[in-house]
Amino acid sequence: MKIVNIHEAKTHLSRLVDQAALGEGFIIAKAGKPLAKVMPLDAPSTEQRRRLGFLAGEIVVPDDFDRIGAGEIEHLFGGTEP
Repeated sequence: MKIVNIHEAKTHLSRLVDQAALGEGFIIAKAGKPLAKVMPLDAPSTEQRRRLGFLAGEIVVPDDFDRIGAGEIEHLFGGTEP
């Protein structure tokens, strides 16, 4: 893996990032000491991204969903008996 000094990285950042995106990662060093490793992201392709509503019609939420367990919760916080 290529090692570049911090000054070179600042000067050529755009080119270096483009190369990293193509799979050619690099290490940024200061005074010869490695500081950071730049590698391509494994971003999901368009087909792999999940979309809101992808389970529409597959899940049924009961009408009393917001009241399920209300008696027990009330009891746990010092209210009435369940």
